[in-house]
Formats: sequence, structure tokens, C-alpha cells
Amino acid sequence: MEDPVIRIPPYHYIHVLDLNSNVTRVEVGPHSFIRQDHERVVFSPKRMVMVPPRHYCVVLNPVARGPTGAVLFDGAGQAQLRHADLDIRLTQEPFPLYPGEELQQGVTPLQVVLADTALRLRALLDFEDEDGNKFVAGDEWLFEGPGTYIPHKEVEVVETLQATIIRHNQAIRLRARKECLDRQGTRRVTGEEWLVKRVGASLQGSMRRWLTFVDCLMSLIDKE
Repeated sequence: MEDPVIRIPPYHYIHVLDLNSNVTRVEVGPHSFIRQDHERVVFSPKRMVMVPPRHYCVVLNPVARGPTGAVLFDGAGQAQLRHADLDIRLTQEPFPLYPGEELQQGVTPLQVVLADTALRLRALLDFEDEDGNKFVAGDEWLFEGPGTYIPHKEVEVVETLQATIIRHNQAIRLRARKECLDRQGTRRVTGEEWLVKRVGASLQGSMRRWLTFVDCLMSLIDKE
């Protein structure tokens, strides 16, 4: 016979199904839970999700929260979910998964972008970031290193770009994929091509496509 007393250690949790209301709730430890006759423990104590510093995880169907961050419940006592939505959670106190929540991506280190490297990003949804910048679905931009990239549910990483090294007597030929501003602030139209001759590392923008190297030929003119 199943033991009616469930001892939940610290940083562990269980799901309890009420057979009368068919509502599943969360019980967290440290706690000695006494199961009633109309209740069933869905699984034995499970460790909470722990996200250490400089890591993140992705939760599918996250619970809805109010202005104070408290979990919202419906009239039956079931935690309300944001179905088919995603929640990217950074380092925080250990937390349980409520009924219906799924850990779509486990605890993963944040991506460090090195110097002379960039991530090409694309917006999946219309959104506004923390700095008030507005993006529409399909917009592309670069996150340039050095730095640590914080993922967003509205953004996907398309590719990682490495800077192109331009040596003396060389240039790179670029073509605009869409209307944009180049590194010098000059407006370029779709399909326009131009040369970048500045010696050093060069990162093409998200709207500019690198075509090829161009060797600069130097002509010597004899003076009479």
C-alpha cells in the first residue's frame, strides 16, 4: 500500500492530483505531505530547476503571472498557462514546474561573443526591447562582440559571423541585400555594390553581403 506520508526534501517538489476536482497542484519542500484518500501523488519528489549564473533555460507553456510576479490561478485552483508560449529564464532561485509546463531546453550556458565576431539575429515576432527599440517580424541586425548574448523568445540566431581582415592594397566588395546604412553612414540601396578599403578587421552588417576580395593594383609612372 502506498505510504500516505510523502517527505519532500529541500529544493524538491511533487504534483498532487485531486481526484474529486481533477485539478493538479504543486507541493514544495522541505515539507512532509500527508496524502488524503481523494488525492494521488503524480510522481515522487523531483529536484527543482536550478539555473546558475551565466546560464538560462527555456520553459514551454509557462504559467501566467500577475504584476507582482505571483502565479495566477483559475476558479478551480488550476495554475493558468500561456499555452504555446515560451519563457526564457535566467539565473534565479530554484523553481518547480507547474502542471502543464515543460522544460523545452535544459539549463544552457549563455553564448559569449568574442571580439571581431557577431551574431546575425532575426526577429520572429513584432516586439519592443528593453531600450525601447521596436522590431517587426523579419528584421535583421547584428549583436557584435565582445559581449554575452542574452536570448529572447522573439529572436532567433541565424548565424555567427567572423570579421574579414583587410590587408594593405586590398579591399572587399559588398552588396546591399536591402536598403541600409553602411559603416560610414552612407545610405545604400538594394543591389548596390561598393568597396571597403579600410585596413583591419571588418564586419559586414546584416543587410550587407560580402562578395569577394579585390586586390588594388598600383601603377608606377616614370617621370621624365
